[in-house]
Amino acid sequence: MNRKTFSLFQIGKVRASENGFSIEVAPKFRKALLKLDQFSHAQVVWWADKHDNEESRATVQTKIPYADNLVTGVFACRSEYRPNPVALSVCHILSVDVEAGIVQVPYIDAFDGSPLLDIKAYFPVTDRVRDVRVPAWIKNWPEWYEDAYKLEKMFAEMNK
Repeated sequence: MNRKTFSLFQIGKVRASENGFSIEVAPKFRKALLKLDQFSHAQVVWWADKHDNEESRATVQTKIPYADNLVTGVFACRSEYRPNPVALSVCHILSVDVEAGIVQVPYIDAFDGSPLLDIKAYFPVTDRVRDVRVPAWIKNWPEWYEDAYKLEKMFAEMNK
């Protein structure tokens, strides 16, 4: 296959700390946040830079830690091990400060400083489907994002 390259550039970064989570948008792109506060959720596209290396990019199968160490292909999971370490997180928007370029979110599964590539408003008409099929190894997962977030908080508290 002919390998074509594409140019992406960082438009901000993810901030993650004990004090909370936020998306920090670079000054040049802050006006793009206009009216984002009218949405409850956004899709945050970020670069899994901690896995932007030859070994991680060459990994095509990985163990799924939350599914009894089941091995799947990387296209059948959300692992950061991928040919292109592009990550996508749906986030609840708590607040948007256009002037400061800050989108406050309750949680994002990115490391502090992860490069931000894009933010897309969550549109139910294009971002959700009615009849979904999932494999048996995730059938016990929460059905809704908000329930998964509650579990994530619970696990974080347990691991302190």
